This record gives sequence, C-alpha cells and structure tokens, in this order.
Amino acid sequence: MVLVREGVCIAFYVPLSHEVIAPAVWRALEHYRHSLGSRRLGWYVNASGDWPELDAKGEAVLRTELLDSSALVELAERPDSVTGVSFRYNGRSSELPNFLKDHPQSTCAVEFWLPIEFLEDPGPEWVRSLALELGRELPWASGHAGLALEVGAWVPALSPSLLEACMRHPGFDLPWLRTLAMCLGTRVRPPSWLTFLGPPVLEALGGAEGLRARLHSPATQVQSLSPERAVVSLGPVPEAGDLETGDTLPHYRELARVLEPWLYAHPGEWGESGGFSREEVRRWERRFL
Repeated sequence: MVLVREGVCIAFYVPLSHEVIAPAVWRALEHYRHSLGSRRLGWYVNASGDWPELDAKGEAVLRTELLDSSALVELAERPDSVTGVSFRYNGRSSELPNFLKDHPQSTCAVEFWLPIEFLEDPGPEWVRSLALELGRELPWASGHAGLALEVGAWVPALSPSLLEACMRHPGFDLPWLRTLAMCLGTRVRPPSWLTFLGPPVLEALGGAEGLRARLHSPATQVQSLSPERAVVSLGPVPEAGDLETGDTLPHYRELARVLEPWLYAHPGEWGESGGFSREEVRRWERRFL
C-alpha cells in the first residue's frame, strides 16, 4: 500500500454553483479519462464512504452523482493505494448547507492527478496541453498545475516527513481540496509550474499585459487565454527546488511577490491539514515569500 506519492496535480477553482458548471465538469472529466490511455479510473467513493468498482452500474451512479446538486465525487485507479491517477471534485450547491452558511467564500474545486512519470512520457508539453484543455471547459477564477504530493490517507506519523519534504522542495504542492472548496473564494494559491489567473485577480493586475510587465524572469511566460484569463508558465518543466542546495526557485518567488496581496491563507480551524500546526501551515504557504 502506498500512502504518499509524487505526482502532477491540475486543479481549478470555480466561484459558481455546481448546478451551473456540472455539465462542464463532466466534459472535463471525460476528456481527462480519455487522455489517460491505458490507465483508468476503476473505483469510486459511494455515499457510505466505501469504494465500489466503477463498472457499468458505477458509471450510472457516477453520472447521477456528478450532475446532482450536491456533488462530492472521488475516483481513483485503485482503492487501496495511491497511483497518481485520480479525480476529486467538491461541488458547491446554490443552496448552501447549514455548515457553509458562515463560509460564503466557498467555491467549486476540482483536481485531476497524473503520475509523475507522465513528465517523461508523454512529456511536459503534453501535460501542459492537457491542463489548458481541461481549463477551457471550466469558468475558473484561478487554478494551478505542477508537482504535488498526493496523500491517500492522513496518518499522523507521516506529518513530520511531509512537512520536511514540502519545506525543502518548495515546488511541491500539498493540496487540501475540501478546505480550499470551503475557504478559497477568489483568492489564489501559491505559484505552481502553471498558474491560472482569472477574475478578479487578473483584472486587478491590469490583465495579461499588466501582469507580464511585472514579471522579468527569462523562464516566465504569460499567455492570454481570453480578455479575462491568463496562464503563467514558470519554465518548460515543473521544478521541485531544493533549499539545501540553494535552488530557491527565484522565478516562483517573483510571481509570489506579485500575487502576495491576493494569496490565500489557511483559516486554521479546519482539520484537513495533515496534523500540521497553524504556524507550520502558514510558514509553508508563504514559502516563496
């Protein structure tokens, strides 16, 4: 059983109701599944928290769940081990449940995971193209794609090594989808290899041109995707960095300084933080600053 694995996470955050974006999420999921080739999402989490096989009956349940007004969907290649192939979606209904009444900044959040080996074959340009294609399906406010640690289960004994790895290699993300869905709103995550920016942050930065004028690293490219949205690419391949060898990822740090007024900060009261203290989470979130 593998509980933690290096991988590539492609994530988008959409501040619209699930009822509005459900068809787009379904199209993005179908595109992702088709792109996996011989790999497949073979299992899903049902309402009881069990992992039935995604057979013909499961496919019918999946479609119903994803198009339902309170969608919480999780799919994986295997139910008992992290493999790098998984899909997670937290949909925000237009009718907020009681536990979200105090969190109007809640948003729809979706993750597509790829094995880190995909950066070798089919390669980083293929991964970048897939991220852009998935993003075209969704009316996101922000998003990111890059190296990340996929955690299958939060075991307290893992916390020290996870924190050490994340602090030493700042290019690795450690997403907390459920907390982000509740609390992110239109703020943005720390920089990743690909950082997707939309309204209102990109507008506040003066659009793609205004953002481009603030970034000077030769490794950084800003691509306008529409008048309201852009993607920042920090080099041709995602980088982990290594603070022990002096590889501090200066181009990531430059983007973080530009985005600092809009960066998300973990609220601290939610439990999905791997057993880290509030100070440890805060230090990790500001690792590029």
